[in-house]
Amino acid sequence: MKKLLFIIQFSLVLPSLAQEYRPLLDNFNEWHLTTCNNGCLTDVYYTDGDTIVDGKTYKILDGYHFISRSFLLREEIDSRKVYLSFSDRDRITEFLLYDFSLNVGDSIDIKNPISPFPTDGGFYRVDSIVNKQLVDDNEYRHFYLSPTPSNSTSNMLAKWIEGVGSLSLINAPGGYPDINAVGHLSCFFKNANLFYSNLDSISACEPLILSNDMGNNALENVTLNTLIKNGNCEIINAQNIRRVEIFDLNGRRVNVTKTTGEDRVNLDLSNFSAGIYFLVAHSSKFEKKVFKLLVK
Repeated sequence: MKKLLFIIQFSLVLPSLAQEYRPLLDNFNEWHLTTCNNGCLTDVYYTDGDTIVDGKTYKILDGYHFISRSFLLREEIDSRKVYLSFSDRDRITEFLLYDFSLNVGDSIDIKNPISPFPTDGGFYRVDSIVNKQLVDDNEYRHFYLSPTPSNSTSNMLAKWIEGVGSLSLINAPGGYPDINAVGHLSCFFKNANLFYSNLDSISACEPLILSNDMGNNALENVTLNTLIKNGNCEIINAQNIRRVEIFDLNGRRVNVTKTTGEDRVNLDLSNFSAGIYFLVAHSSKFEKKVFKLLVK
């Protein structure tokens, strides 16, 4: 009889020990992704505003290769799931990115939409879940996943952190965070407050987007000569530019050029396929200016 009473009392206590879920998305979110292929480079993307699609509220991704603002994130806190939607030719497609309700041994069909990884990543299994501290000294669940034996699409490991997402790109839950390849997450801020940091390849984490003084954009006078001659276009008043990126309509980065303070920058587009591209000029303070570019 005493054993029975002990089991009942313990089961009543157990729910109070369950870990409270920490949502991934806050009002404003900022990710820093670092790659070190030929010298280290940190790219920044962030959420910028909300929108409603089909009665669901999303946050709009911007920056890095999300500048088309057609990438939308939403989170269902009760189910602990995070979704990404992508608009393409007036059609909205939604993907399940993360399911933080999973337990060890559960599986999930991974999707890596519009990323360097396979869109259909195949089934992954949760191998372990470990509580570890982040910068606020609180413990958060770290999910370690691997492809199931039947998965013939992906062979890389994945790592998620509750409240953070993938340690690769946010839209690549099946991506391996490799500093020498696609890159790994260095910093993640919520409302300009540091939430996650990895200082293996950078010296410090500082929020950039919310702290920028948009009234004094160093790129305000930058212009683009869109009349392409012999496959070249020219950026004028480029002395404050430190990097130029070109993206296609799907948000994929197709070119990156580093600059050294010259007044004019010529870009060779002769190998580009005909179509519309976005050219993004960046200053050293992560200010940006975006131009639409037509290659015929």
